[in-house]
Amino acid sequence: MRDGLWRGAAALLLWGALAPAAAADAPPALAQLEQAVAADPDSPRPASDYRMAAIRAGEYDRAIEFFERLVAAHPKSANAWLNYGYAYVDKIPAAGAITRVILANQSLEKFTKSIELQRAWLALYTRGNSYLYWPPIFGKGPLAVADLEEAIALVKREPQRRPVHARVYVALGDAYWRTEQPEKARAVWREGAAHFPGTPQLQARLARDGDELSAYLYNQLSPNERVDTSLAPLWAEP
Repeated sequence: MRDGLWRGAAALLLWGALAPAAAADAPPALAQLEQAVAADPDSPRPASDYRMAAIRAGEYDRAIEFFERLVAAHPKSANAWLNYGYAYVDKIPAAGAITRVILANQSLEKFTKSIELQRAWLALYTRGNSYLYWPPIFGKGPLAVADLEEAIALVKREPQRRPVHARVYVALGDAYWRTEQPEKARAVWREGAAHFPGTPQLQARLARDGDELSAYLYNQLSPNERVDTSLAPLWAEP
């Protein structure tokens, strides 16, 4: 979930009532946001806003521990498990190389639990996209393709296409490219561009080929860069 469309944290608001907190004010603001998430664990907005606030404050462990308690209290909440996984992803850029692998594995476990509870396009996209950040030697490319193909099938059943759905076309094309299926990659990027004209991420990929495209995708999928896990595009105006 990178590139321009997904860069920048969402405004750290509690339903528009809380202003973004400075790091010094983080504990009280985070406590209020935690109350909002606990009151509505199935809603993506408060959980996403809370994680964005935790990132600003550098409170990665607090967020992980909070979601651990949340899923213990609401084990059937697919959204709680999904955001639990995101909390691990949020910590990855602040961790060392070995710890990053542990965090990535932990996030995949949580995403899988969310999918087991509800096979939603967002959860499938999230897990499939996460597989793309693993080096090819780990062999997760086919897993990415499987998740993202299912995600795109679900997106096509949605009653309305939304700009956020362009993410799935981007990621599935990336998965095809990583699994040495360049024709399929370009076909899905072209399909995405037809549905979502002007999407920078799709245009950037279609404008490159060969080694240039491989280098571009390598940089886009670098674990050294923060992945924007804000879910704000879900409730943005179409």
